[in-house]
Amino acid sequence: QLQLAESGGGLVQPGGSLRLSCAVSGSTLNYYSIGWFRQAPGKEREGVSCISSSGSTNYADSVKGRCTISRDNAKGTVYLQMNSLKPEDTAVYYCAASSQLIPTMWSGMYRYWGQGTQVPVSS
Repeated sequence: QLQLAESGGGLVQPGGSLRLSCAVSGSTLNYYSIGWFRQAPGKEREGVSCISSSGSTNYADSVKGRCTISRDNAKGTVYLQMNSLKPEDTAVYYCAASSQLIPTMWSGMYRYWGQGTQVPVSS
């Protein structure tokens, strides 16, 4: 049973920074790709960033240059560092795990999901 739990969300002002964490348990993190997704009010879920088991990364155009995804397999944790946050970044952020080798931001490839953490960006 693979379990994922997000943490680190909370209110942040425009231009501020936040680091989200995704803790993975029930199996070793080494063999999974991890994706970060978000869903804004009234909008469909979209991919933000993902990292493969080998460390390759992808970023959505909307966050490229402002976000960095990383993983610490020994701690079983994946991080999403977000800088220069904008109001349009406001959403519930989810992490998810996939057994695929190449990172993708298609949500259908991810079988295991966390419950999400809220990130409101406002002044």
